[in-house]
Amino acid sequence: MIMETPQVRDYWNQVRYEPGSRKGHYESYFFRANHLNRPLAFWIRYTIFCPIGQAGKSIGELWSIFFDGEKKQVSAAKSEHPMDDCSFSRQGLEVKIADSSARYGRLKGGISEPNQLNWNLRYGSDQKPLLLLPEKLYRASIPKAKAVVGSPLAKFTGTFSVNGSSYEIDNWVGSENHNWGEKHTDQYAWGQVSGFDNDPNAFLEVITGKIKIGPVLSPGFTMLVLRLGGTEYKFNTMTGAFRAKAKYDFFRMAF
Repeated sequence: MIMETPQVRDYWNQVRYEPGSRKGHYESYFFRANHLNRPLAFWIRYTIFCPIGQAGKSIGELWSIFFDGEKKQVSAAKSEHPMDDCSFSRQGLEVKIADSSARYGRLKGGISEPNQLNWNLRYGSDQKPLLLLPEKLYRASIPKAKAVVGSPLAKFTGTFSVNGSSYEIDNWVGSENHNWGEKHTDQYAWGQVSGFDNDPNAFLEVITGKIKIGPVLSPGFTMLVLRLGGTEYKFNTMTGAFRAKAKYDFFRMAF
């Protein structure tokens, strides 16, 4: 087992946003989990958006989606808030956007448009953060987008309400994630598996993407990290990423 320490987790969760920067910045903390046996899942995201050269227009955003495959229903909601109503910690995961909050182990909040989604959740993980990139690249200017799984194989409990209907969240498995950068990857597909059917303790993080070089998209690159049997297998060097073969379309990805 790859055990976490609170100090390592807090370092990777501290906010990278610099108020007043003209470079442009996005940063999000997102949380997702699935029911172990039923086609039910949720996704929640707390985000900073700072447009290039317009630091005064920075906002905090809340996003949430609930997936109910039994009803064949996907319910999504989003809200935007001025930065004066938001706070993000440099000591670790501690976020507040309007009346919604996130800190390690606790999520509480809600959005009312176009669907009414509310959550009151606790979670925990004994896994250390998973770095999709080699550690030195998190301090480099390229790639522009950085991503960390702060808590792999997290277990969530609590309640999630969708338009007045309440779902009991009882040890749903998923993750806590942190990503940031000057810009998103121009075109990409991202995949994550929190436990496989034949190995519930395995974890996979993978991205296939392309970046613009002037007006032209680069060849595709693929990075992935797999934790299996207490060992972490990293396929994430820059040279290896561009040699890797991968393709994706809606609802499918192969690499």
